Amino acid sequence: MSFRGALLTLLLLMMVMVVVDGIGGNWGMLATHPLPPSTVVKMLQDNGIKKVKLFDADSASLTALSNSGIQVMVGIPNDMLSTLASSVEAAENWVAMNISAHISSNRVDIRCVAVGNEPFLSTYNGSFEGTTLPALQNIQAALIKAGLSTQVKVTVPLNADVYQSASNLPSDGHFRQDIHDLMLSIIKFLNDNGGSFTVNIYPFISLYKDPNFPIDYAFFDGYSNPINDGGRIYDNVFDANFDTLVWALQKNGYGNLSIVVGEIGWPTDGDHNANLKYAQKFNQGFMSRYTAGKGTPMKAGPLDAYLFSLIDEDAKSVQPGNFERHWGLFYFDGQPKYQLNLGVTNSSGLVAAKNVHYLAQKWCVMSTTASLDDPRVPPSVSYACGHADCTSLGYGSSCGNLDGRGNASYSFNSYYQQNNQLDSACRFPNLSVVTENDPSVRDCNFRIMIDLTGAGVVGAGSSCKPFGVVVSLFMFLLALT
Repeated sequence: MSFRGALLTLLLLMMVMVVVDGIGGNWGMLATHPLPPSTVVKMLQDNGIKKVKLFDADSASLTALSNSGIQVMVGIPNDMLSTLASSVEAAENWVAMNISAHISSNRVDIRCVAVGNEPFLSTYNGSFEGTTLPALQNIQAALIKAGLSTQVKVTVPLNADVYQSASNLPSDGHFRQDIHDLMLSIIKFLNDNGGSFTVNIYPFISLYKDPNFPIDYAFFDGYSNPINDGGRIYDNVFDANFDTLVWALQKNGYGNLSIVVGEIGWPTDGDHNANLKYAQKFNQGFMSRYTAGKGTPMKAGPLDAYLFSLIDEDAKSVQPGNFERHWGLFYFDGQPKYQLNLGVTNSSGLVAAKNVHYLAQKWCVMSTTASLDDPRVPPSVSYACGHADCTSLGYGSSCGNLDGRGNASYSFNSYYQQNNQLDSACRFPNLSVVTENDPSVRDCNFRIMIDLTGAGVVGAGSSCKPFGVVVSLFMFLLALT
């Protein structure tokens, strides 16, 4: 091999190493009892996670990321798009406050601004179609004015429903007809300004929406009936989905535009297919191919990706489904849910958050003297779950097999913990009592919440799982009969 050839090979290997060494994670903060930002940043470092995507410009989190060695993508929520689209000055002020200040004063390694989050979801009924591109343009102009456009790039995280294939063959991929021209305008703008196409891909959603979806096709260990698309073999839906986008880009002259997988993961609760076994299988399957630098049939080489998500969020909306609050690799308290080798700094699995403080070892449960026939039980359970979080009680979920008394106890405890174990939060009329005996049953853990004051017991609640979302009164009435 010539010196030039050897050098080229070395450079290619270095490029693979750089990308492989940079798995990202989505850090969402819609939690009633969030971990301190400094704790999360240390957890990121301990796990070798080199990139993080934020959904807004949270000042405390950005400050904690100062000098951390972690690259940051800062998000702009959809509800800000209208303001930023209508005013260059507003965009300049946003960049000055949330990008420039943290780069210059706090030395945060900000690399990208995510303008909006899946703004073209069909469920939004076009609400953000007129503001996304102007907001993107104004943020780019503001970055140029601030002298940051070479360091900080812009993008728009999009759901995979912005493109489709009528035949399910990737080669038939095209952009959704109702936003076709808008998509091409955004893609041209990204291409002209050195940005990337960011897409969120969720094989779990394919399985969730279609009961006939072949479950093996959702994972990475082979599918007995793979798709043959002109000699390209697809034995998993991720590859097929990703390459549908590749084809759509190529057909419109943007085959060289870089693609970032902004979100990919699998939830662990809130649905019969959302469980620890499947989540571990999916995420380890993805990480194994990621660390190997394996691309897709249409896009060879390593991927650029952010796992979704880092930590469970008990305050997220559950409009898509009860699983929405259970996407984390870690429970609400930073404890790993399962063994996962990220292939970077450790081989034994995920590293837990350190020095987490918990409330006291006590729970609010249904009193042994109370009766399920008491007419106050249904409204009390409904109130507790309406003001706390009970997704884990749903059908096929981790606590879905509890009896009526167990359902009531779980709901009372969720309310009690979310209200920081206040005595008044366990005063359901002649129905509830505080106990120091852990009521957890099998895989159903009654969690003890994080102490936000930092004065609680360190490590006391590390085995507890997070709680879920509102479960309807109808479900509880069925469970209590």
